[in-house]
Amino acid sequence: MPLLEPKPQALRPAATTGPAPDRVPDRRAAGTPEPLRGDLLALLGPDKVLHTVSDLVRYASDASPYRFVPQVVVLAEDIDDISAVFSYAHGKGRNVVFRAAGTSLNGQAQGEDILVDVRRHWTGIEVLDDGARARIRPGTTVLRANTALARHGRLLGPDPASAIACTLGGVVANNSSGMTAGTTRNSYRTLSSVTVVLPSGTLVDTADPDADAELARAEPALCAGLLALKSEIEADAELVARIRAKYEIKNTNGYRLDAFLDGATPVEILRGLMVGSEGTLGFIAETVFDTLPLDRYTTSALLFFPTLRAAAAAVPGFNAAGARAVELMDGNTLRASVRVAGVPADWAELPRETTALLVEFRAPDEPAQAAYEAAAARVLEGLELVAPVASVTNAFTRDAGTIGGYWKARKAFVTAVGGSRPAGTTLITEDFAVPPSRLADACAALLDLQARHGFDAAVAGHAAHGNLHFLLAFDAANPGDVARYASFMDEFCRMAVQRFDGSLKAEHATGRNIAPFLELEWGPRATELMWRIKETVDPHGILAPRILLDRDPEGHLRGLKTIPEVEAVADPCIECGFCEPTCPSKDLTTTPRQRIVLRREMMRQPSGSPVTDELLASYGYAAVDTCAGDSTCGLACPVGIDTGAMMRDFRHRRHSRREEWAAAQCALYFRAVERSARLAVAAGDRIGDRLLSSVTRAARRAVRPDLVPEWLPHLPGAAARTLPRTRKGGAVAVYYPACVNRIFGGPAGDRGPSLPEAVVAVSRRAGRPVWIPPDVTGTCCATIWHSKGYEDGNRIMANRIVEAAWGWTAGGRLPLIVDASSCTLGLAHEVVPYLTPDNRALHAELTVVDSVVWAAEELLPHLEILRTVDSAVLHPACSMRHLGDEAQLRTVAEACAREVVVPDDVGCCAFAGDRGMLHRELTESATAKEAAEVTAREFAVHVSANRMCEVGMDHATGGRGYHSVLMELERATRPC
Repeated sequence: MPLLEPKPQALRPAATTGPAPDRVPDRRAAGTPEPLRGDLLALLGPDKVLHTVSDLVRYASDASPYRFVPQVVVLAEDIDDISAVFSYAHGKGRNVVFRAAGTSLNGQAQGEDILVDVRRHWTGIEVLDDGARARIRPGTTVLRANTALARHGRLLGPDPASAIACTLGGVVANNSSGMTAGTTRNSYRTLSSVTVVLPSGTLVDTADPDADAELARAEPALCAGLLALKSEIEADAELVARIRAKYEIKNTNGYRLDAFLDGATPVEILRGLMVGSEGTLGFIAETVFDTLPLDRYTTSALLFFPTLRAAAAAVPGFNAAGARAVELMDGNTLRASVRVAGVPADWAELPRETTALLVEFRAPDEPAQAAYEAAAARVLEGLELVAPVASVTNAFTRDAGTIGGYWKARKAFVTAVGGSRPAGTTLITEDFAVPPSRLADACAALLDLQARHGFDAAVAGHAAHGNLHFLLAFDAANPGDVARYASFMDEFCRMAVQRFDGSLKAEHATGRNIAPFLELEWGPRATELMWRIKETVDPHGILAPRILLDRDPEGHLRGLKTIPEVEAVADPCIECGFCEPTCPSKDLTTTPRQRIVLRREMMRQPSGSPVTDELLASYGYAAVDTCAGDSTCGLACPVGIDTGAMMRDFRHRRHSRREEWAAAQCALYFRAVERSARLAVAAGDRIGDRLLSSVTRAARRAVRPDLVPEWLPHLPGAAARTLPRTRKGGAVAVYYPACVNRIFGGPAGDRGPSLPEAVVAVSRRAGRPVWIPPDVTGTCCATIWHSKGYEDGNRIMANRIVEAAWGWTAGGRLPLIVDASSCTLGLAHEVVPYLTPDNRALHAELTVVDSVVWAAEELLPHLEILRTVDSAVLHPACSMRHLGDEAQLRTVAEACAREVVVPDDVGCCAFAGDRGMLHRELTESATAKEAAEVTAREFAVHVSANRMCEVGMDHATGGRGYHSVLMELERATRPC
């Protein structure tokens, strides 16, 4: 047993709310049952089958109010795997559901049998025809695709609010649209072609000129069935008129019946049917989109009206003027939004009836922008606007920062209303559409309906398209609350259809919540045709049962998800999945959402549960140890949850008293620790990688793998024993070389100045000399202890460094320049909770400046660039995202290189101080895509601004020589 073994039982919940009605039963503690487990392992291999109860639970939740635990999860790598699973399901009478991002809002990504992950191995984009088209794999996020297209001045038509996380496969399968897509820029209108694996295993590429002939040979019954349905629909003039009318407004409820009117051949019909089919007709293996111009000239306004009706009356005028987006927020939404950082506090005082429209125009050039602005001004002249609080301007602006603030307020709808829901309640996000002329009446009716059923009344939406969104929160463990929800849904659906002739799903797709109401909207004739479509394409019913079609009138009440209370930092989680793309461990172990989902399952279980035992057995490594702690999940989360903070607390809980004492001693005697570490690195240069790797692996087994770092290839040599000499007199700033830069030197083979020498030299050249205090050895930003959850050591070092920094900077009169971005973040923000009251006051007087910001804003204006390199690739550290100084990194790099590239797949390297040496597999997984992009071409230099991230990227790229951008700036400005 290791000397410092963690205490896994410390993570066992002290008390639970269980047993919950939707808890995983004891019989499933063993995971996937036989023979299913053995069959799929034999068919696909062990790397493609997830079968433990932990695997099944973490895939059981998506962004919807539903929860279904699969029997098994398959990580399909290619079309052959998909075909094999289809064949197995057909032969064994099983069913299959696909899951990519899991951002769907109505349970479309959940299955009760075989769940197939089509995110992990299904990413990639190929830009075609200089951006006019794009071939995109289904696991690629909308944001990632648009990042690649932006270089060509193009973007995709669909723009869902979940673009940061949702994938193109799901966007097409749900016909997601968003703020600006409406009915003309959505997937149905902009999807050029699609490659589909049919339930039979037949592969169809709708762009292939021979596709119809090949499909007729392979699937004659399917082709005949589709053409028969087409003839039947076209022969019914009343039905044709009804279909065309239904799609004049946004509508994603049921199958796209207009595919039979728009498509002339079986393949053309199939292309249309796949859009919005929710995984019920086949697997979308690849898409080709016709892209749209990226109109970069933007003008926006947030306009306030005295009533909802007055705001709705203004919408047609802005539509006619060419507005790309007209977004509505009612008074309750506006007032609730003040909970979100950046939203004006005085909105809390807005009158109840106040309603706002966010209006945006986008143009290809400045003349067109000016024309839009003139049209908008004419619309404004006839409007009754109000300014009930000081922050309201009711003016159009081109300022990007102001416009970003407007959109933050608009997107705060889910954040404010959903994040503040009562503890233990399930959140449902619904949307519907009505003819835009009925918008005001629909809003009023919805608000009245919410209030009468005891739900918080709030509404927002895409007013330009008559598309409204609302949220409901209720306790799924309370039968009375479920009955209240059921009553609301019955009345809401009748209201939307019978009073407004609306669509029950405008852009979120049918899903489990609306499937029982499909016939209410479409009528028996069209609904029967949809059942026949399903039977024609999937005659054995293996794909996604009960997701789009469900004959059970109470099917929407089945599988509702309870939300047991967990740790306070994570309790507001709405399980949306926005955090997952940024998570370094997403392809290795678990994501932030899954860490919370697993914790909630523990809380559902009664004491003594074998399910909890199994979950705890894997949680330590899969959730706690392999969390990089970079906290970028908190930046992506719409309710600001920092799951990394929860994992750091769990690390602390697992520490023994001996371990905490040892960590505190390291802090107390850090001068000796620092010198020993530098000597060990220096010895590594002489001993060699192989021997040191063997020694450290043995030490890890003896002590604990999560405490003793493993020696890795491409680790840099030791830093110089002494720091460069500087003078205190005349210095305009104090320079604090981080301990990692006092221990590790530059990349192997680098003959230039060290980073401290470069910072001192380039500051002197700019006439902004810095001073390095002589007693920095033995101090640290405390991140070492903070990241590992060692609270005593963290407190010791945090107070020591703040006291020292206050003295060095003459009581805060001089700025403190820090040469590692993670250390800047630690000193500027993360130390604060661990300071004494007196030291918190000292900290408030400090000005902590990252060295990249110092270089961009204080040095560059006074420097002469004497030489540049051809190209530089940047790795912005995740701490730079928290600090908001990525732009300054690019500014400095652009001064040194003629071409500067930030990889499209850039992300956290997960080296996280020394975590990449504790769990090298974490960094290797996290950096795989970025490293592939970097090594696909040659760059003159590879730069960042955080030494351990540079080490991590060196490890990932086979020693490309990552170093600080300030070292490159020194070379660029060095006199001959």
